[in-house]
Amino acid sequence: MDITLHASFLPHHDPDASLAFYRDTLGFEVRNDVGYQGMRWITVGPAGQPGTSIVLTPPAADPGVTDDERRTIVEMMAKGTYAALLLATGDLDDTFTRLQASDAEVVQEPTEQPYGVRDCAFRDPAGNLIRIQERR
Repeated sequence: MDITLHASFLPHHDPDASLAFYRDTLGFEVRNDVGYQGMRWITVGPAGQPGTSIVLTPPAADPGVTDDERRTIVEMMAKGTYAALLLATGDLDDTFTRLQASDAEVVQEPTEQPYGVRDCAFRDPAGNLIRIQERR
């Protein structure tokens, strides 16, 4: 089989703040920006990797989600327990310094983990946990 990761979805509650974080802070390219019925989907991805994208999506968009489930999702987003993303970089210290200077919410400074990676963690404007590990 020839299977690749094409897109993954992360919720957002403020499309402009999410766009600024992923485009301006992380340096991702904007691949698509679609509005529909007062909601907005923004597709971003790392430069040089056109086949890999993240779709920033409004949590209210799924018609199969009940109002109670939407409230739970929004509560979990606010606590930062709903969604996460793992990224990698060749220079963790430089990446951490740039993210910290951008006023991104720092969750963890660069740390050697007992499971063999060195990483740090931030939250995006929607509360999603963004872990960044150093490529070795």
